[in-house]
Amino acid sequence: MGETSASAAGSATTDPGAQGAIRTAPEAFAAVALAAVACDGTLGRQEARALRQALEYRTPYRGLSEQAMGELFDVLLEQLHAGGWGHLVNAAIPLLDVGQRETSLALAAQLVWADRSVSPNEQQFLQELGQRLALADGRAEQILEVVALLHRDSLAS
Repeated sequence: MGETSASAAGSATTDPGAQGAIRTAPEAFAAVALAAVACDGTLGRQEARALRQALEYRTPYRGLSEQAMGELFDVLLEQLHAGGWGHLVNAAIPLLDVGQRETSLALAAQLVWADRSVSPNEQQFLQELGQRLALADGRAEQILEVVALLHRDSLAS
């Protein structure tokens, strides 16, 4: 996954369904994580590496070969390019249960905060993702606040 442009908007320019479909919770979970690293319109090498590292120790990704992981991301990248992160997230959410949606939001925030700098596009993405995931009242805000606290450089002078 080299540097590539990714649509930051949720609107489709082509028929996203023609590019394959998200069919399982693991695909959906990876889709939300991919949307997080691509929400600012680019997917760089460092972001791709952070995404891979965030997933590779989780079930079921740790059991996937390099080829299978590459194929998963190829399918998800096709959908991202076809319909933007909004389409990718909307296709993923129905396949995730409440616990998976909470964890996907936390992981998305972790990935966005990985470089210690959150752009306005990334902040908007996290807010919209929190709303789209339809968690219990205030739960998305709690999750985002905790992740922000974990990344705060509180000892910097």
